Amino acid sequence: MDLAERYAGAIARHSKLVIAVLLVATAVVGYGAGGIEGGLTIASFGGDSTEAQKLEYVRENFSTGETNATAMQVVVRGDDVLSKQSLIETLRLQQRLRANETVNATLRTEAPTAGLSNLVAVEALRGERADSAGNRTESSATGADARAAAGPPTLDEQLAQLESMSEAEVERAVLAVLDPDRPASGPTDPFSLVATDYEPGSTTATARVLFVFQTAESGGDSLSDDVVAGQLATRDLAEETVESTDSFVFGAGIVDEVSGQATGESFALITPVAFAIVLVVLFVAYRDPFDVALGLFGTLLVLVWMGGFMGWAGIGVTQILIAVPFLLIGLSIDYALHVVMRYREAREETDGPGSAADASDRSPAAAMRTGLAGVAVALAATTFTTAVGFLSNLVSPIGSIREFGLVSAVGIVSAFVVFAALVPALKLELDGLLERIGLDRRRSAFGTGETRINRVLGLGTTVARRAPIAVVAIALVVSAGGGYAATDIDTSLNQVDFLPRDSPEWMDSLPEPFRPGDYELRENVVFLNDAFVQTRDASRAEILVEGPVTSPDTLDRLAAGRASVADSSTAVTLGNGRPSVDGPLALLERTAPANETVAAVVAENDDDGDGVPDRNLAAVYDAVYAAAPQEAAGVIQRECVGSETQRDGRAAESRADCEYRALRLSVSIRGGSDTGVVTDEMRAAAAAVEADTDLRVTATGQPIVTELVQRGLLRTLVETFLITLGVIVAFLTTIFYRRYGTLALGAITMVPVVFALSWILGVMYLLDISFNSETAIIAGIAIGIGVDYAVHISERFLDELGGAPSAVAALETTVAGTGGALLASAVTTAAGFGVLLLALVPSLQRFGLVTGTSIAFAFVSSVVVLPSLLVLWSRYSGVATALREETPAAGD
Repeated sequence: MDLAERYAGAIARHSKLVIAVLLVATAVVGYGAGGIEGGLTIASFGGDSTEAQKLEYVRENFSTGETNATAMQVVVRGDDVLSKQSLIETLRLQQRLRANETVNATLRTEAPTAGLSNLVAVEALRGERADSAGNRTESSATGADARAAAGPPTLDEQLAQLESMSEAEVERAVLAVLDPDRPASGPTDPFSLVATDYEPGSTTATARVLFVFQTAESGGDSLSDDVVAGQLATRDLAEETVESTDSFVFGAGIVDEVSGQATGESFALITPVAFAIVLVVLFVAYRDPFDVALGLFGTLLVLVWMGGFMGWAGIGVTQILIAVPFLLIGLSIDYALHVVMRYREAREETDGPGSAADASDRSPAAAMRTGLAGVAVALAATTFTTAVGFLSNLVSPIGSIREFGLVSAVGIVSAFVVFAALVPALKLELDGLLERIGLDRRRSAFGTGETRINRVLGLGTTVARRAPIAVVAIALVVSAGGGYAATDIDTSLNQVDFLPRDSPEWMDSLPEPFRPGDYELRENVVFLNDAFVQTRDASRAEILVEGPVTSPDTLDRLAAGRASVADSSTAVTLGNGRPSVDGPLALLERTAPANETVAAVVAENDDDGDGVPDRNLAAVYDAVYAAAPQEAAGVIQRECVGSETQRDGRAAESRADCEYRALRLSVSIRGGSDTGVVTDEMRAAAAAVEADTDLRVTATGQPIVTELVQRGLLRTLVETFLITLGVIVAFLTTIFYRRYGTLALGAITMVPVVFALSWILGVMYLLDISFNSETAIIAGIAIGIGVDYAVHISERFLDELGGAPSAVAALETTVAGTGGALLASAVTTAAGFGVLLLALVPSLQRFGLVTGTSIAFAFVSSVVVLPSLLVLWSRYSGVATALREETPAAGD
């Protein structure tokens, strides 16, 4: 008696004990599910490249003001957003934001809002004060003088000023603010507040933006509930206040809220559809409500084990991990079908007409011993190989993908525990109880007998008998085409593609519980990206300049870099025709017109008269730090001896005590730009700065780091696949050699898996689906499920080969029995993923399409291509003959 038979016998003899122990274990493990971090988060992707390290350096060593702030953008769009009425409305909105307790509690203390309406009002007030100062006498030094002494005008003063002006006066103030020849002043470029298609000299525009700044402990990726509530309240107030034009509010909290709502509504629609499909398929396959209920109960326990592990391990829910329950449901159904169908086949053999078995041999326990022994090795092998397939994701540089691989592997092992031990024990006890009360529990296995399903499944055996070489050749050619296409798959990642779309019209007719809402978030973000400079990390590139940054030609090299940026296609060009680039040069251009000291230092050290200092740069940096310390700390890094405040510029050290370490150019990138193009163009700009100098210049930023992660994904896929392939082939070779004396069958079993993977990559190329961090996990799924299907076929074939007159006859029995279980499993799993096409979130749609197709390819490859490979193997190998010769001897 081999190990599988002893294991099956132990489960049958101690079924009650197995049930008790595993139910208690389920309760203990499942208790950890309460520790799962609440709320769905978008998985973050980082890397350990040089560019990623330099981006971290920028964040740690350059100050851009308040680091604990997040910004909302109130976008006003329409025929004319520069009219007096429109400008007044956004000033009133700012008043209402301050008056609203929910919003005001989150606003930052200093300059909580910044908009074009503020700049226009301040400009008008400045002009009025200048006129008053020119016309007043010494005895009437009141009014404007008093207001000037009071500092910047308040919001109430700004509103009162605009309300007192005529339309013509407002237009003159607008033209003054948006004068492209006007020297830059202040931290806010007015052209960054108006749409980039604005034409200088025009008094009309199609869109402008108002920034609302909130305090946030961790920035925009993990906002507090109060900050999110403030953003939602701002959205409501904007809808009520901005009446003359259209408007919308964009913020990280709103994105999370709307995305979560869309995902929830998607699953509210998808879940009943998927459940109905699964139930229909299971009832067709089982034709028994008790077996259906048992399978669903076991699936639920697997999900409990998965959730418990995540809770104990402290792993939170991300978009990528949403796929794991679908995967485990599919595998659980597959395992359940194999156990139940092999049990049914065993009962047919012992209970069939003319059976010579005695009463004890016809019992459910005898059938379970036989059936479970026949499938236990295949289940163990597929569990190991599938888990390895997912654990191979641990080599990924992306943390969320490593978590996906780990959680999936643990879930797969849980599925083996539940369906190779608990479910057989429950099935045995349930059938025994039902038969004691008079219910006949004998059922035929799905796919056996003369049925239409059997004829469909027999297609692979038929072609394997007639033309196995042709089948393998065709599969090889198609796979080569898919593999070649994989080398040209796009690896870009556009964050807009993760945002929910508006629901199709047909969903509007669904009943209320399932009818999704209207979502304009994606369209709004596309408009925002196209029309405005974006301050989000995903829309900024950084050029870090390190080394001797006080060398005379450093600022000239920065000018060359800025010129290269201006020639790029991905950098934002403002309405004044200049690229949106912040850096030491831009700071000088803003500071010098308003500060005589800076202007004098610049002029004194500009030998060629081009406005760019080309000597004594340390003195230039000193002057800038003295005039605008906070802004200087954002683009010039200096380290000062004996001070902890050198970054904010408040220390009073002499120049001799300070050393200038690095400079920073921050480039605004068009939202939605191809990250590959961004990377190439910013690297060209960095090269222009570095040329013929001792400087070390690195192009970095979130778009570039993301692109490098994406480029590494295909490399990771190759590494993952090679590791998985090597481990699985070695394992299967060992198993098959020890059980059947064959060395080649392990590798042959993996061939259909390779075919299926290349096919799905080819489909991704044809459908223009990029290979990125979202779809990278598909390789693990394709390998894991493909191995599962292939191992079941090969193991059953070898098991049947010893007693069959020929390899084809063994294949017919294999495909009829095991193939039926695979078909039911493939349909339910593919349908479970396929219904994701109904989701409102495009990333879920793509994931469902690609994964469902992967499962279909894995099934086709296992039941059509693998039989031909097995026929060819048996034809040219002596193992098949040896197995058939051993069978009679084994029975003697």
